[in-house]
Amino acid sequence: MVKIGIINVTGYAGAELARLLYNHPEAEVASVTGRSEAGKKLAEVFPHLASYDLTIEPELASGVDFAFSALPHAASAEACAPLVRAGVPVVDISADFRLHDAAVYSEWYGGEHPAQDLLPDAAYGLPELHREAISGAKLVANPGCYPESAILALAPAVKAGIIGPEIIIDSKSGVSGAGRGLKQNLQLGEAGESVSAYGLDGHRHWPEIHQEITAIWPEGTAPKITFTPHLIPMTRGILTTAYAPIVPGALPEGDAGKSAARDIYDQFYNDEPFVRVAGSPPATKQTRGSNMCLVFPTVDVRTGRLVVVSVLDNLVKGAAGQAVQNMNLMLGMPETTALDMPAVYP
Repeated sequence: MVKIGIINVTGYAGAELARLLYNHPEAEVASVTGRSEAGKKLAEVFPHLASYDLTIEPELASGVDFAFSALPHAASAEACAPLVRAGVPVVDISADFRLHDAAVYSEWYGGEHPAQDLLPDAAYGLPELHREAISGAKLVANPGCYPESAILALAPAVKAGIIGPEIIIDSKSGVSGAGRGLKQNLQLGEAGESVSAYGLDGHRHWPEIHQEITAIWPEGTAPKITFTPHLIPMTRGILTTAYAPIVPGALPEGDAGKSAARDIYDQFYNDEPFVRVAGSPPATKQTRGSNMCLVFPTVDVRTGRLVVVSVLDNLVKGAAGQAVQNMNLMLGMPETTALDMPAVYP
């Protein structure tokens, strides 16, 4: 049995990790930390986790075999680095190890990266693109929730070379994506019955999307990506709609082009356990509580654009579930262990 440590269990992602790991047949949550709730029983802070008899500690107990960090950026790297250097495998759910270039990290997150020496060894934790690297890594950077939805929406088309570089990504997320901190714009009176765009001058998830899409982009050109996130009045879920021009002649005209695009996506995700090509435009509720991402590609035949809709639960496939999937790969366990469950509906 692998002894698991969760750093910052008191955030949404940390609590979701504890929930998902409870029935993992080969892993036992042995130590949990939290900065503001240290000394309290986990069940006192989260009654839905009353099955755990654990006390929230200020630091991880010694002897854990594997660790997850759900701390904010910068603080997460500081907590992860000693563990990785001591040989403990780690999945970092923060942004600290997602960007390969420390200078890009500094530009978007401010300050010097706390553990630059570990960046070359960190695998980007998206198995659909980096399964082999994740399987051999001791440090995995869990993707951001917005980037995961965007990259999974676009990767098959980019790999197939059917789209041009002018890409628009429109994403909408529930309020849990902003964490548990008290913020005025997340209060019911502010967020309820309202939709708002933000990050129009540059969102921190843009360089992550750009990095991963550019890495698989055909040589000779470079993608130009516009990414606009929106806050919508629901708790969980992300819906992304991605648009890109189709390379002339890359797909047949009319409805045949729609079928050809669908075939590209079916083939790309045929063996992926947690991405499913939907038969109609999906809704966020169809992935609530599950580790599944649903994608729906089609073609706007009037404008010659590929349009792809993707949905996922930002706390599961977009955070804790993806982290468990990565842990399974890192430890040589079946990838779907503790994650192969349907969504909660309605």
